[in-house]
Amino acid sequence: MNQQAVALAQNKAGRFILATNLFDKVQWTDSNVLQEYKKQSVSERGFKFLKDPMFFADSVFVKSAQRVAALAMIMALCLLVYTIGQRQLRANLIAANANIPNQLGKPSQSPTLRWIFQCFQSIHIVILSGVKLISNLTDERKHILQFLSPACRKY
Repeated sequence: MNQQAVALAQNKAGRFILATNLFDKVQWTDSNVLQEYKKQSVSERGFKFLKDPMFFADSVFVKSAQRVAALAMIMALCLLVYTIGQRQLRANLIAANANIPNQLGKPSQSPTLRWIFQCFQSIHIVILSGVKLISNLTDERKHILQFLSPACRKY
């Protein structure tokens, strides 16, 4: 291997600065700071979820700073519940060594909760002559239900 060519390529690759203002009991090393920086993408995905048109946040109009703060708190709580539900679903799939089909029909142990919501979107309760019936509850949807919490299954 040509060490000089490698050194030249590394020099051209550029550099970026990572800094922190956290001076707690953790001994921050270069690798720790880089590791935390890379984890940032997880929370960024959460904010992408909140900005999604399907969340309908743009249809809410607020007139005061207190209401903006309240809406932000509600959105953050929604994101927390969503993240916990998704984490629990994935943990249950891994624990059972099971898969469910993703959007492309391929088996997955890491589906998004949004995809699961979309899978169940067409299920309805129909009441005919006082009798409650559930429409569109397929075997695939029943398979997915077993990995959700008992409260979700009941709902």
